[in-house]
Amino acid sequence: MPISNLNIYKTPEELTKIFAEVLKNKFDELLKNNQNISIAISGGNTPKALFEILASEYKYSINWNQINFYWVDERCAEPDDEQSNFGNAYNLLFSKIDISPSSINRIKGEASAKAEAKRYSELVKMKVKQKNSLPCFDIILLGMGNDGHTASIFPNQMKLLESPEIYTVSTAPKGGLKRITMTGKIINNSDTVYFLVSGSDKASVFNTIQNNEADANKYPAAYIKPEGGELYWYVDSKAAGG
Repeated sequence: MPISNLNIYKTPEELTKIFAEVLKNKFDELLKNNQNISIAISGGNTPKALFEILASEYKYSINWNQINFYWVDERCAEPDDEQSNFGNAYNLLFSKIDISPSSINRIKGEASAKAEAKRYSELVKMKVKQKNSLPCFDIILLGMGNDGHTASIFPNQMKLLESPEIYTVSTAPKGGLKRITMTGKIINNSDTVYFLVSGSDKASVFNTIQNNEADANKYPAAYIKPEGGELYWYVDSKAAGG
């Protein structure tokens, strides 16, 4: 079955600008019936551009302290390292808005990977609402690599899609840097998942998944289908193959 809820935009800038408004409206919708909501965010260039727009155009129109931020994944690096997903989000968004530190639940990339995956799993288990006896995020933002990976679940580590853990340790195929990642079962237990994908280097994998070709099962991103939740893809024209 082809991807449903697919939104394609001409440029990465248009995609990001429109999605920022979509996200703001989603926040408003959820906060009508909830005191607080949870969102897990990812790293990558598209989220960086999103954070900049949120900080500049939505600084005062979103009640940031009603939103609890978590991370989908994190590189095992110091928070001030340019590879740190937390560091990028802090520099581009959190340092520029009025938000309490207690609303920002970072993965400590500088800690021992195995111990931190366990600690963060317990934190999420304690603080995030439950569905199907598992943590259930209101919103998860995902990207997709040109190898079809999402979160830090790579094609050579497909077992992490079915891992019994909430967060676990993965290893990037290029460079061997360890990462801490949310597992597939937690992603698929969330209420709403948004994929943000841009760039021509993603087109081959995206179209394989979109057309449900036989090779799609090689790519972790193809397995993201929230059970009882909603899935949306926001893609620029280059990632969609023109």
